[in-house]
Amino acid sequence: MIFDNKEKIGGVRLRFAPSPTGFLHIGNLRSALFGYFIAKSQKGKFILRLEDTDQKREVEGALDKLLEVFDWLNVKFDEGPKQGGNYGPYIQTQRLDKYQKLADELIERGGAYRCFCTSERLEKMRLQQQEEKLPPRYDRCCRDLSSTEIENKLKNGEKFVIRQKMPLDGDIIVHDEIRGDISFPIKDLDDHVLVKSNGVPTYQFASVVDDHLMEITHVSRGDEWLPSFPKNILLYQAFGWQPPKFIHLPLILNKSGGKLSKRQGDVYVEDYIQKGYLSEAIINFCALLGWHPKGEQEILSIGEIISNFRFQDIGASPAVFDEEKLDYLNGYYIRQKTKTELMDLVRPYFVAENIEINESQLEKIITLSQERMKKLADIIELSAFILKLPDYEGELLAWKKIDKEKAQENLKLMLEFLDKVPDQKWNKEELETSIFTYIEEQNGKNGDFLWPLRVALSGLKNSPSPFEIAWALGKEESLNRITLAINK
Repeated sequence: MIFDNKEKIGGVRLRFAPSPTGFLHIGNLRSALFGYFIAKSQKGKFILRLEDTDQKREVEGALDKLLEVFDWLNVKFDEGPKQGGNYGPYIQTQRLDKYQKLADELIERGGAYRCFCTSERLEKMRLQQQEEKLPPRYDRCCRDLSSTEIENKLKNGEKFVIRQKMPLDGDIIVHDEIRGDISFPIKDLDDHVLVKSNGVPTYQFASVVDDHLMEITHVSRGDEWLPSFPKNILLYQAFGWQPPKFIHLPLILNKSGGKLSKRQGDVYVEDYIQKGYLSEAIINFCALLGWHPKGEQEILSIGEIISNFRFQDIGASPAVFDEEKLDYLNGYYIRQKTKTELMDLVRPYFVAENIEINESQLEKIITLSQERMKKLADIIELSAFILKLPDYEGELLAWKKIDKEKAQENLKLMLEFLDKVPDQKWNKEELETSIFTYIEEQNGKNGDFLWPLRVALSGLKNSPSPFEIAWALGKEESLNRITLAINK
């Protein structure tokens, strides 16, 4: 049995259909972005549909939080619960009448049947299958009930679910746009539930119905959905509908080869926003999780991604979530920001830590930190020594072969010299030039003077240059810190 999914007539339409169950997983974002790239690269529509039939798991306000994330990304939906459109409603619980009507139609077509089995019988069946080491599967007890039996059960008010009536033998060959044709033995497919006893559809049924009614042309989703792919296609076939093109995106693994896990690190987009990853970096990084443009360029704006994106270039092999690469991309985009832009971006991190800082201090901190930042949140750690000198041991002032006494002597010389530098010449460039000239006049070695000076100013083993730090601290604070170091 082969069922091909040829191109539908009309414009390209893709959807992102999350459940409103909380934060947005980075894998779901990757799926959404790939759908967006495919749609926009072909001048198509990108649609948001909320799959909220599992009311027990719904989190209040999840839709608004989801839209906030996409607003932050500057990724716009063409249709959706807020935008509206010609294919609404875009929330599944507002479409229950459509599912019920089509479920009844499918029963009449012979593609589904009512199952009156009680939960007690199903549990007993499951336990018996476990004992016999059989795969858990419905035994199709109600599949061939007569019309009289069904009518009597309905009259008696017996509860029922609606199950998909699967073919009983042979193979089904389905087509994935990345992997090509895939064959599944039909004997392995269960007569799974399409509509629960309360009239609410399962994800598998509602998703297929909505994709058809909304004229979705391409479905991009993670390859964890491959096992349900033949069920979807058989459902399209049972209705006589043309399915969309299916694009099953490669699995995302962590660097050790396992699945992404909250226990092993952040997996939610909101976590990365809070830490100070920029939207440009997140989009660029997610685009490279399974897709690569022609050529070697990896730093790409969203416009460049869309211009170059072809779903045929998506690989089937698992993609690796390399946070070091994300940090590299984020650092690159941070360095592209103007000082004013970056000041606006980092200011909330000081507010969150209750750190008072004026604009002049902030501008100097940005100048010192921008090249070293990987995340916006780094600004707190990178600027801490500017706002308050850390406690450090006097031994840190020694440099290679010079001892503490020699370091102290050199610091006294630097203190005397810097005290004479006019305020108007207290800037990075002139401090650097004058200090190097002074060291040369003393027939000294640069490291013997600059190491203890930098430690005296920063209290750190690793920090920006002493010229930058002195400029950022100002003359008075710089001289105070050098005096303190001499006394250490």
